[in-house]
Amino acid sequence: MAVAGRPWSVGSAMVPHGGLPLLALTGIPGLDESYLPRYLGIALGTLIVINHVFSAASATPAQLRTEALGIFLATFSIVLPYLGRFLEGAIVDRTSLPEGNRQIFLMPNNISDDLKEDMAWASYALLRTTNSISVIIAVNDGLCIRGYWNMPEDEDDSRDHLLQWFGNGIQQSGFFDLKETVYYPESLGSEVRIPLPKGTLSMLVQPVIRVSDAFTNSIPPLENEGFLLLASNVRYAYSKKDRAWIKAVANKFLHTSEVKNTQGFVTSL
Repeated sequence: MAVAGRPWSVGSAMVPHGGLPLLALTGIPGLDESYLPRYLGIALGTLIVINHVFSAASATPAQLRTEALGIFLATFSIVLPYLGRFLEGAIVDRTSLPEGNRQIFLMPNNISDDLKEDMAWASYALLRTTNSISVIIAVNDGLCIRGYWNMPEDEDDSRDHLLQWFGNGIQQSGFFDLKETVYYPESLGSEVRIPLPKGTLSMLVQPVIRVSDAFTNSIPPLENEGFLLLASNVRYAYSKKDRAWIKAVANKFLHTSEVKNTQGFVTSL
């Protein structure tokens, strides 16, 4: 069957998690940088207490006021990571993922190693740093499906069949025509045709947009070169900060793009 759209081969393999580099996002190995204020607050509070113990006999009212202010600031720094997580939204509880989904990691075989590494890094980063349980990256003639998904209930559970099943849904989704981000924070639109995990409560689709050089008027045409889809099992999963980060990840695929014809072409599925 011939289908118009972005091409990828269904001759593929399940990509093992350890087969491609998964890059750490922090500057210090093993350190979650979001907790730096807490560590600094603990250190500051400890120094203030030590200073007070050794100078309690000669402490002046001004010194006591300064120490009280320091303790307040240290306490605020300690609780700041909790406040930030509360304000940004709920964190996905990985131990209570919706039932009926299966964890997968699929890529085609016929894409370049560089693109495989880019997709492996991007999918890992998005799953680790956002409230997502599932990610699809369809860009630069490539496809990456990662996370927890509601799989078809049939006898053919081969990798090629799964890629074709996802590919059919992606081609019908209309997401290759998007020019701006689509975000469903608490309910999914009835027009969403793409397969989604069971228990999905939020979904975000970030198109990969290139501004075309070939234009004669003052408004340059925008070319959609693919998209990133993220699904979550919590409502209001993606804050403004999350959406900016997701857009930045999507833009990283522009430098490897070789797609110049936006009219689509034919591939056999």
